[in-house]
Amino acid sequence: MTGVQRRTFLWGAVAAGAGALLPATALPGAALAEASPGGAITSRSVGAFDVVALRDSTDTFPATRTEMFPDATDADWRRARRADPGAFGPGLAWKLDFRCYAVRRPGGRIALVDAGVGPAGSPGSTWAAPGVLPDLLAAAHLDVADVDLVVLTHVHEDHMGWSVSTDGVPTFPNARYVVQRTEVARLAENSPMRDYLIVPLQRTGQLHEISGEVRLAGARGSRLTAIPTPGHTVGHQSVLVDGHGRRMMITGDVLVHAVQLVNPDVRYALEADQAVAAETRRTLLADARRRRTTLATAHLTSPFTDPYRP
Repeated sequence: MTGVQRRTFLWGAVAAGAGALLPATALPGAALAEASPGGAITSRSVGAFDVVALRDSTDTFPATRTEMFPDATDADWRRARRADPGAFGPGLAWKLDFRCYAVRRPGGRIALVDAGVGPAGSPGSTWAAPGVLPDLLAAAHLDVADVDLVVLTHVHEDHMGWSVSTDGVPTFPNARYVVQRTEVARLAENSPMRDYLIVPLQRTGQLHEISGEVRLAGARGSRLTAIPTPGHTVGHQSVLVDGHGRRMMITGDVLVHAVQLVNPDVRYALEADQAVAAETRRTLLADARRRRTTLATAHLTSPFTDPYRP
């Protein structure tokens, strides 16, 4: 399915709502909630960094899981249900979270990986419940002024919504926004993402295009590295967090449902190149098992997954 077809499908669909999240003020206290895996705010430490999962939104996808993953077998679905029971709604409904990750580094600086659905009026909010990321950042004591790096895994509506306001003002005034050069180059001239995201960031000088694997930040023996993981889009990237013998990969949309975790060959209808996407998943999962890497996912209903555990 082409990018134009994808947008036409999603923007024309009626999202059967699973309901928006409670605002962060409903969380107990104002501090970071070390919640259950399904909580709105959850964290893990990797080396000198704290990785904070922030669930911007949760909703039911506008198409059924069998429409989106036509290759999955009954056995695949049984295994996926065991791996992520929260993703299964009534009938064939696909329930999913829309998650961002804040990486808190020594000295108080913050890297944000992806920027969620965004507010009402953002492109993603036409088919998914508007998000609450600013409330979650405040609840976790993460100041937008301390965000000096925003890494967009790819330029889809549900991953960049809070990058800028609906008036085109960057949400994170002190951040450079990092995206793969091929991702920007392949955007159509009439793409809503170009006008909504790329042009405002170019105007302020905050858009930073990179090519390939690039180290983004480091401190006290820990690193953040952008890793190309193409297939879902041509310029899709993931972010490796590693240090002190621990590794975590923030995967973006390398896998979007647990059915692809249990069988990486299962194709997703909205992948730009399904063969490349499957190869990327196989490689990433094999490496994660071999090197004991935690996966931090955008859409599974548990933010952190350890594929190396039985």
